[in-house]
Amino acid sequence: MIIKNASVFNESFHFEDKDVYVNGAYIADTASKDTCIDGTGCYLIPGLLDIHFHGCAGYDFCDATDEALYHIAEYELKNGITSICPASMTLSEAELIRICKNAVSYRNTWKPGHTANLCGINLEGPFISMEKKGAQNPYFIKAPDSAMFKRLLDAGDGLIKLVTIAPETENAMDFIKHFSSEVRISIGHTNCDYETAKKAFRFGASHMTHLYNAMPGFSHRAPGPIAAGMDDSKVTPEIICDGIHISPAAVRAAFALFGEERMIFISDSMMATGMPDGKYSLGGLDVIVKGNLATLTDGTLAGSATNLMECMRIAVKQMQIPLEQAIRCVTANPAKAIGEYEHIGSIETGKYADLVLLDKETLKPVKVFIHGIEI
Repeated sequence: MIIKNASVFNESFHFEDKDVYVNGAYIADTASKDTCIDGTGCYLIPGLLDIHFHGCAGYDFCDATDEALYHIAEYELKNGITSICPASMTLSEAELIRICKNAVSYRNTWKPGHTANLCGINLEGPFISMEKKGAQNPYFIKAPDSAMFKRLLDAGDGLIKLVTIAPETENAMDFIKHFSSEVRISIGHTNCDYETAKKAFRFGASHMTHLYNAMPGFSHRAPGPIAAGMDDSKVTPEIICDGIHISPAAVRAAFALFGEERMIFISDSMMATGMPDGKYSLGGLDVIVKGNLATLTDGTLAGSATNLMECMRIAVKQMQIPLEQAIRCVTANPAKAIGEYEHIGSIETGKYADLVLLDKETLKPVKVFIHGIEI
C-alpha cells in the first residue's frame, strides 16, 4: 500500500510531506498501488512503544493468563501502542516465573492483526527499597538475588529487557556489575544518594524508573539520583506524563536536565485504564480509581489510569512539550533503550510497518497499522 498526503515523522525527528510505501509487514522503497491510504489532515508517526505499564481494560500483566494478555494487547493496539514491554510487580519468585512464562507463550504464538506485539518484560520488583516501595507489596521485597534473577531470565527466554534495582541495598552493586551486559538495569524505588547512584551508573546501570517518583528529590545540597542520572549521558529516564504524577514544570525541567534524546514517556497504567471509576487491584493491593487518579487506600499513588497515547497528548497540550519531542519520547527513545530500534521506533525502509495516522487537531488515532495490517 501507499500512504499519501500525510505529514510524516521522519528518522531525523521532524515532519516532512512524502509518500510512505509498505510491502507486506515492512516499510519499503516502493509498493504496488493496489491500496492507497489518504492521510490528508494527519500526521503519520511510528507506532508507540510503552516500556512500563501494568495493565488496562480490566486486566493486569501479573494475571499471567492468555486472556489477560490478549485483552491488554488489544486495548493498547487500538490506542496506537503497537509494541509493549509490560511491567511486573513485587511478587513471589513463583509468581514472577509464571508471569514470564506466560509472556513467552504469548510471544511465541503471536500473529499481527488484533493485538500489540510484546517485545519485552519489565521487572519492576522485587529488588527495591522498603522506604520507597510506593504501591509495591512490602511482603515480597528482597535484596538483589543473582541466583533468583538467573532463574527469572531463564523463564523469560530473552524477553526480560529491564529490571529495577535500589542500588543502596545489599548485593546491589555486584548484581549490577554481573547483569548489566544482559539487561538494562534501572535505578528506582530507591532512597539512594547522589554518590551511590553515580556508582551504580558507573557499574553499568543505565535507566531510571519513573523519574521523580519513588526516589529522593533533587535539591541544591543533596542532588540525589536525579542529578547522578543527569551527569551520565548513557542514562535514560522514563517519566509519567498523565497530568497526575508530575507537574508540567517538573516535566519541562527533566527535558532541560536530560535532553530530548534521552527522555522516555511511560504510562505506568494499571488495569483501570479504559475502565470506569471504581475499585481495582495492583500487585495484590486494593486501588481506588477516580478519573485519572489511582491510589491505594492510604492515598499512595498506584500507577496511572491513562494510556501512553493520552500521556503524549497531555505532554503536548498541557505541558508545552513540542510535538516532535513528545513523539520521539514514545517511539525511537524507548525502542533504543530496550534494544528494539533495529525493528521499530521510526519510519524507515526495512522496519516493521507499525504506523499511526494522527488527526492533526486532536492528536487522536485515525488509523493504526501493525506489521502493515490496518486494524
